[in-house]
Amino acid sequence: MELFALISLAGVGGLLFYGNNFQAFAQALFSLHWGWLVVGLGLASMDWIGGGARLWVVARHVHPGVRLRDMIVAGGMSAWAAYLTPFQTGAGPTMMWAMRRGGVRLPEAMTSTFMTFVATVVFFALAGPLAIYLGAGKSLAQHNVVLGITYYGLFRTSLTIFGILGVVMLIAMVFPAWLRDGVHWLAGRLERRSRRIAARIEQLRGGIDRAHECIVAFGNPRGLLALFWAVLLSAPSHANKLLAGYVALRALGIPANFVDILLLQTFITFLLYFAPTPGASGLAELLSAAVMQIYVRREITATYILIWRFINSYATVIVGSLLFWYWLRRGLIGKEEVVALPDGGET
Repeated sequence: MELFALISLAGVGGLLFYGNNFQAFAQALFSLHWGWLVVGLGLASMDWIGGGARLWVVARHVHPGVRLRDMIVAGGMSAWAAYLTPFQTGAGPTMMWAMRRGGVRLPEAMTSTFMTFVATVVFFALAGPLAIYLGAGKSLAQHNVVLGITYYGLFRTSLTIFGILGVVMLIAMVFPAWLRDGVHWLAGRLERRSRRIAARIEQLRGGIDRAHECIVAFGNPRGLLALFWAVLLSAPSHANKLLAGYVALRALGIPANFVDILLLQTFITFLLYFAPTPGASGLAELLSAAVMQIYVRREITATYILIWRFINSYATVIVGSLLFWYWLRRGLIGKEEVVALPDGGET
């Protein structure tokens, strides 16, 4: 967390130096439209509420009886970990760990985590072309980045990357046996190399087979319906990232075209999704400043970035850190709860 804060604040400090007008920076802070900041706080909560609702929709299909409040915590803590780790590598393990605390078994937690990522990729792969087809964001083609390349062109390129990811995941869902056999093959290789690992391989194989059953379960009508709802719920679960720019502009009193800003924020989200720094710290500040210079004056860029960052990550990092610290103080790390199943059983 310290690294994320250090790099991110260094980025804001660099933009403040770049603006070279501390008076304008301070004046912009003290003349904010506070109603829009309240909207921003609501958006920030979507990491938890939107992400949790989406996770609950897929988790209950393979683990009946899972509680919505537990999934809201898991969704929020997953976002918290994503912001604090390079390439968002902490998101998946933290989501599964938080689900385990809520009583969800590991194979079901792994499958649910995978399905939320599938929903994210499908959402962006569908929403982007739809926006382009409807003619949204054509004005972005008027703004060159370098060598005649436009923001609109970069947006379409990043969209293509998500489309390719979508095809790969579709293959994994249509042919889940290939994925299962591949993991079994890898487990067999590890088993032959280490006695210590071999002792746990049999249990691992059972988990692999159960995870395969869970993925297959999403191929029936109820599973496809759950995945459909997860794709729709990807909109509110990513609302803080997609709408933070527009709300930050309005908080500063800057009018802007909603759809154009939405496309720009989607473009930024694409490019930063697998950033190598924790929470894309440093890169996010610089990229957003470069992209949004169309709308934001140089001297108040740092003010805009602070508001934008608070909505799309700072708020979740603060709340998640406080919750994690509370768990540490109470000794709750590693503890799991019991969830009653509809048939009277427990897990």
